[in-house]
Amino acid sequence: MTDITVIILTRNEALHIERAIASVAEFAARVLVIDSGATDNTVALAKAAGAQVLHHAWTNYATQFNWALDQIAGQDTWVFRLDAGEFVTSELAAQIKLGLPDVAGISIGRRMCFMGQPIRHGGLFPIRVLRLFQNGKGRVEDRWMDEHTIVDGPVAAFSGCIIDDNRNNLDWWIAKHNSYASREVIDVLNQKYGFLPQESIGGLRPRDQAAIKRWIKEHAYARLPGGLRAGLYFLYRYIVRLGFLDGRKARAFHVLQGFWYRYLVDAKLMEVRDYIAQHDATPVAAIEAVLGVTLTPRPAQVAA
Repeated sequence: MTDITVIILTRNEALHIERAIASVAEFAARVLVIDSGATDNTVALAKAAGAQVLHHAWTNYATQFNWALDQIAGQDTWVFRLDAGEFVTSELAAQIKLGLPDVAGISIGRRMCFMGQPIRHGGLFPIRVLRLFQNGKGRVEDRWMDEHTIVDGPVAAFSGCIIDDNRNNLDWWIAKHNSYASREVIDVLNQKYGFLPQESIGGLRPRDQAAIKRWIKEHAYARLPGGLRAGLYFLYRYIVRLGFLDGRKARAFHVLQGFWYRYLVDAKLMEVRDYIAQHDATPVAAIEAVLGVTLTPRPAQVAA
């Protein structure tokens, strides 16, 4: 069977890490967990489940995952990118075990549950994501938010899925998306001011689902008035794409992620732009003052 290394990024993922590792046990030659400072028993649980654990300070997802790739540079293996709150379905595991085609990467489906309830409407899922690729032929885009894997070569597709089923409470979800909103503001401002290197649409295949959504977001959605666009997007998801037909908890996801989160991004963006204008500040200085995010790289910390 093909050698496959599964990479999982963690910080306080004791609730999920055993499930994630167990879901890849049938096909993974090794599981590499990159922890960024867990204060719960994530590390102990990962090691007990057979994973190798490395430690590295967090900057953003792209930086963390690409650092993980650097740790296995030159190894003859495929890489499977899995979030701690996700798990691989038995269908996908069986497809992988049958063998991998001679391509650079493989896209798979991704579905999501919110508060334990599957999201079936709203035009969101399943979404195709490139999560499996030959080592040395793929990297994650250098972006602060909405990063995708870019591979050098042809891409195949499997019908199997991963399921995003994070079981943390709603307060955790709100805090996470508050952080996401700040990261997205950084990307939006960087598109205008160019204060950080950033890979964008050019690295994605034109027919990719991710590429299409990126183009719509950056060239259509971004041109709409701030605030108003959040409402329009929510109505599209909830009414036009039938999000209201989802279950009670899944409907809450459409409201929170489809409206509240998008409006929060716009509100934070307005706050940073106001600071730039009022203080004649650079975008980097404004981001640090308003969002509390320092954009200078932090020193690496490596430990077995």
